[in-house]
Amino acid sequence: MVNRAKGSLVRPKDRQRAKNLRVALQNFEAQHYRLPGIQMPAFRATLLEQIIESQRRVEYVASIRGRPISASRADPSSELFDPLKAAIFHNREGNLDEAFWLVFNFVHFGKNRQTGWRLARDIYGALGGRPWTWARISPDPEAFRSWLTSHQMTLGGRDGVERRFGNHRQYLSIDAAAPSGTGSAFVTYVQWVGTTRDHLTRINQALVESGGDSRQAFDRLFHSMSAVKSFGRLAKFDYLTMLGKLGLAQIEPGSTYMVGATGPARGARLLFGDTSNKLSKKELDRRSVQLGAALGVGMQVIEDALCNWQKSPGQFRAFRG
Repeated sequence: MVNRAKGSLVRPKDRQRAKNLRVALQNFEAQHYRLPGIQMPAFRATLLEQIIESQRRVEYVASIRGRPISASRADPSSELFDPLKAAIFHNREGNLDEAFWLVFNFVHFGKNRQTGWRLARDIYGALGGRPWTWARISPDPEAFRSWLTSHQMTLGGRDGVERRFGNHRQYLSIDAAAPSGTGSAFVTYVQWVGTTRDHLTRINQALVESGGDSRQAFDRLFHSMSAVKSFGRLAKFDYLTMLGKLGLAQIEPGSTYMVGATGPARGARLLFGDTSNKLSKKELDRRSVQLGAALGVGMQVIEDALCNWQKSPGQFRAFRG
């Protein structure tokens, strides 16, 4: 059983899962590599808790997919607006392109701890005007950029309303023209989907080119999304994994995409005892893939757990956003 440190999230129902993970870690060390970073009991317990917490985040999406979802969740004029739940709602209604588009909004803006989804809600909802749905933006994304230019000051707080990006997106801006701004992100995303403006066509093309291999298709899409401004490694990874979790695309990551990573790479170096940074990120990724297979968890869980664990390796802390 995992020792419960202050702030621990290991619940009674997770104790068997924690026990199984602990045994799997021991087997991995016996069969593959020593894990110097978790030789201290507190470090091992914390890593296990972070893995379980990451599993819960994945399971949460599966859980809400099975729940009733109010139309208010898809209505940007409502304070209940939630782009992820809106994506599920539209998928159920058969509005697949809108579902994909809302997942993009979900990742681009992120949920802020203080202001929630207010930024996503006000931009997607055009500040109470005609919402920037996929049907509106995809034929003429530059019209969105013009609208954003006109309303940038208001969205920036001139109206007294606070709106912020989520923690993982905190260095972005709502600027209409800057490469790291929302205007460029939205315009280049529409261009990435392609002239058909059909998301499934884009996904299916990758699957065909990959011979139907869901992991190879993920990889093709991941690298192609470099064309989307402000979408770095984490945003691409989060967007594509969410499509898979929602059943919008039959794709899954076969890698942690450690190359280009910071937090996950630091976590992997700490775990594998690479204190002198001798291991390449490609090698760190290979070992992390082996670890995920040994533990029976997906690449999203390993990537997320390593990133969060290295922030506080000796005591569990829950990280959100």
